[in-house]
Amino acid sequence: MKNTLNKLINHEILTKDEAKNVLINISNGDYNPSQISAFLTIFMMRSISIEELAGFREALLDLCIRIDLSAYNTIDLVGTGGDGKDTFNISTLASFIVAGTGIKVAKHGNYGVSSISGSSNVMEKMGVKFTNDPDFIEKSIDKAGICILHAPLFHPAMKNVGSIRKELAVKTFFNMLGPMVNPSFPKNQLLGVFNLELTRMYAYLYQNTDVNYTILHSLDGYDEVSLTGPTKIITNTMEGMLNPSDFGVRHLAQSEIEGGKTIDESADMFINILSGKGTEAQNNVVCANAAMAIATVTKCTPLEGFEQAKESLFNSKGLRALQTLQGLSK
Repeated sequence: MKNTLNKLINHEILTKDEAKNVLINISNGDYNPSQISAFLTIFMMRSISIEELAGFREALLDLCIRIDLSAYNTIDLVGTGGDGKDTFNISTLASFIVAGTGIKVAKHGNYGVSSISGSSNVMEKMGVKFTNDPDFIEKSIDKAGICILHAPLFHPAMKNVGSIRKELAVKTFFNMLGPMVNPSFPKNQLLGVFNLELTRMYAYLYQNTDVNYTILHSLDGYDEVSLTGPTKIITNTMEGMLNPSDFGVRHLAQSEIEGGKTIDESADMFINILSGKGTEAQNNVVCANAAMAIATVTKCTPLEGFEQAKESLFNSKGLRALQTLQGLSK
C-alpha cells in the first residue's frame, strides 16, 4: 500500500489492474484502517479515472457472492447516494411500486453513509430479512416480486471498509461503485448518479456490457429524477433531457422531497407514502422514478410508465409487495 499511496500522492493515475489489485487486497484484509482511510481520502480530493473505476468495479464483481436470478427479467433501481440532498428513500419506494406492476426487482442497497437513512436502514426498520441465501432470495422474487440484496453480505471488500466509511461520513468512490456491482447481475438497471462527470463514466462503462440501462442525473445535483428541474438521461440508444412535463406534473421545490431527520422518521414516511398517503410531491417524485424503471424494461414512454406507477401505488400493489416480503422475513 505504501507504494500505491506514494504514487497517488505524486498525482499519478492507477492502471486498471493496479486499482483492481488494491481492492482485492482490501477484501483480503491486507491493509490496516489508517491505510484504507488514506487511500479513500485521496479519491475525495481528485477525480477518479475511468481506468481506476473500471478496475475497482471488476474487483468487486470478481469477489462478490453471486446470486443467480437469470431466470427472471429483473431490474435494479439504485442511486450512488452522496448527493448531499437528504431526500427520503425515493429509489427504494419506487422499487416496490415497480414490483407492484409485475416487473421483478433485485434491489441492491446499503446503510446510509453520508445520509441519515440509506435503503438498508429503512428495510431493516421494516423487519425485512437480510440474507445471501439463494433460496430465500428466489422465494422473495417469486412471492413478493422483489428481493433485497444488502451489499455487505455479498461484497467482502465493502464489509471491510464499512466502519471506516461510516466514521468518515462523506461520500467515497464506494458510492460510485455501489450501483454497478449488484451481485445478481440484473438484465436491466436504472442508475442514478451524483454528478455529470460520473454520468459520462457510467455511460462509457455500460456501453460495453449487455445490460439494458438508463442513467440519470438531475442537473441541480440529485442522483435520481427529482422533478425540481431538468434531468440528464443516457440509455443504450439515446441521450437527452427529462422535464417534469414529460410526466405531466409540475416542478417541485427541493423542500418538498426532503427526508426524515432520523431512521424512525424515514421509516414512517416510507410506509405513509407506500400506503398512498404521501403528499402530491412525494407521490409524483416516487412515481416518476418508478416510471423510468418501467420504461427501461418495457420501452414505454415516461408518461405511460408514470400512469402504471400511479396505478400500482394507489391500488396498494407496492404496499402488498412490502407486506409479502415482511411476511417471508418472519
